[in-house]
Amino acid sequence: MTFDAVVLGSGHNALIAQAYLSRAGLRTVCLERRGVAGGGLTTVESPFRPGFVHNTHSFFHRGVNRMPWYRELELERRGAVYIEPELNVAMLLRGGGVLEWWTDFERTYESFARFSRRDAEKLRRWRDEFIPIVEEFLIPESQSPPVPEAVRAERMGPRLLEVSRLAPVEFVQREFESPVIQAGLLFFNGLREVDPRAPGFGHHIPALVAGKGRAQMCRGGSANLARALVRAVEEHGGEVRLGVEPRRIQVENGAVRGVETSAGEFIEARLVLSGLNPLQTFLDLIEPGVLPEDWRAKAAGFRFNLLAPLFSINVELSAAPRYGMGGADPFMVILGLDHVDQFREIVSSHEQGRVPESRVMWGACPTVFDPGQAPEGAHTAFLWEKLPYGLRGDARNWDHEKDVHARRMIRKWAGYAPNLEESLLGYFTGSPLDTERTLVNMRGGDLLVGALSGGQSGYGRPFEGAGEYRGYVKGLYLCGGSSHPGGNITGLPGYNCARTVMGDLQN
Repeated sequence: MTFDAVVLGSGHNALIAQAYLSRAGLRTVCLERRGVAGGGLTTVESPFRPGFVHNTHSFFHRGVNRMPWYRELELERRGAVYIEPELNVAMLLRGGGVLEWWTDFERTYESFARFSRRDAEKLRRWRDEFIPIVEEFLIPESQSPPVPEAVRAERMGPRLLEVSRLAPVEFVQREFESPVIQAGLLFFNGLREVDPRAPGFGHHIPALVAGKGRAQMCRGGSANLARALVRAVEEHGGEVRLGVEPRRIQVENGAVRGVETSAGEFIEARLVLSGLNPLQTFLDLIEPGVLPEDWRAKAAGFRFNLLAPLFSINVELSAAPRYGMGGADPFMVILGLDHVDQFREIVSSHEQGRVPESRVMWGACPTVFDPGQAPEGAHTAFLWEKLPYGLRGDARNWDHEKDVHARRMIRKWAGYAPNLEESLLGYFTGSPLDTERTLVNMRGGDLLVGALSGGQSGYGRPFEGAGEYRGYVKGLYLCGGSSHPGGNITGLPGYNCARTVMGDLQN
């Protein structure tokens, strides 16, 4: 069977790339080893209580409905509708206070001012200064193939260049005085994406403050984004095949010839777009001897993010958690984070393979904003916690400690939401090892599919020589989160890859 392009994996980036190629008239097919498309865009019904719907992996999306691919692929019309609650984030402190982020900046400012008027003024200053930087440089940069670092540095301008050289922790400690505000700002970058000590990412925090996108959820569950993308693919003539695992990318005379599946089928194609990680693409699927040894060595040296793994608990409730805040319901809640110094202990616990004493958890009760995800009057909720993949040196230890840790999380959660335990109908958990088992491209439970630090960003992502979405062999492209600008639900690796492919075809 012959196609113009075979796409490996059905994560959202791969589906976006496929949708664009299909829309351009190419005959495309996506091969997905699992029985459902979407990768981390997973929404499942409870096996114990019908009608309770859980988002077991990806949930918090940021500014998705502002992305060019969302508009161009008409995804809202295809069923991906986004909700962006006003009280976007609430960081609940043990002493009873709360630091709030609103979609309205002035309300955010007032919340920050209750902790430090000076810090609130700093927040406004950085926001105002970075709005043009975000709109004129950072957004266009993320929505385009990367350029060499020397070229990028020339374009950045002195202010952005100076701030970007800092580590996130250096930035917040230099610019803000309140330990609570420092911790809150650092959470969004230092804990969720990169090591807070890593230089080169100080600009992410003012960029986040200045950006228009806030935390969102997809109505009906995250899987609705995946379903809308599959519809976009299929309505333009593309195919998505489930339960099909690629075994080999066939190469002949330095060019892609097609893909052989584990069932022995050969699919001929002049293009292969891989949404998989570099180890899978270059080491597992391409025969030794096809690539130069230095290229294989770079792929083997690709590093995954030590701080990315998550432990999750999903609960079914007879009533939503009550946090005693009054007023608007918070969308994302952060529990257990009170001081910037907690990050040091969290990082060291990951390095040592132990559960940190600084128990920082965050999550949401989706059904407060989208009641259809549970039976009438009932609710689903979840919490996540950053925990090491190799618990005491061996990830398999999670299999017999998951429930013990889940009970710890419930007890701590109930300290902030006293009605939680009496409302609890049931729960289930997911460990960092479970993430890797389900989504094998996320090695070590790395949701970002590769560390952003150590040169693995921009033109150096996934590694030197592969930063422009091209995979050495003619016709082989990279479209997953291991490519620029990285993981999370942005769709930009797939969007940029599709533009690169189409440009190559026109030349």
